[in-house]
Amino acid sequence: MSANLEMKTLLRADELGIRLEIVRGLPLWEAQPVVRHQRAIDRIRNTIRPTPPTSVQGGGCGCVHLSDVYVQFPDGSLKRPDISIFCQEPDEEDDAVQLLPEAVIEVVSRGFEAKDLEIGPPFYLSQGVKDVVVFDPHTLLVLHVQHKDVWRHTSPVDLALRCGCTCRV
Repeated sequence: MSANLEMKTLLRADELGIRLEIVRGLPLWEAQPVVRHQRAIDRIRNTIRPTPPTSVQGGGCGCVHLSDVYVQFPDGSLKRPDISIFCQEPDEEDDAVQLLPEAVIEVVSRGFEAKDLEIGPPFYLSQGVKDVVVFDPHTLLVLHVQHKDVWRHTSPVDLALRCGCTCRV
């Protein structure tokens, strides 16, 4: 399936109230987010900031964050991270973002835990994303995954991302 046809299919699914993603050719679906999910995204996005330049990780990243936009990954997969963090503004306004996110944050939806906890982190890391954060608003589990490290926290927690941004999850 061509990228243009895939995008049209994904947008059509969205009109029906279904979030559809294509990961390595496998379609994954999820119901549209509920209020708890949206509030968690908004709360987290309000805390995303550049780390002060005097710190080891700070400086250089604009900490641009977008919610629920299609990102086309290097292998052609199309995903909609709940929050994508970039160091610069993506160029795309009307199509899937081609710029690789520095970090992604996923908020777990009930019934779709495997998608966010088991499929998402290894996929994102394999595509070059430096930090993957998964937050379960029901259990308050915060999973922070980097290429060789995994940390488990309980929300609320302040996280320093490798790109030079911080956030409170």
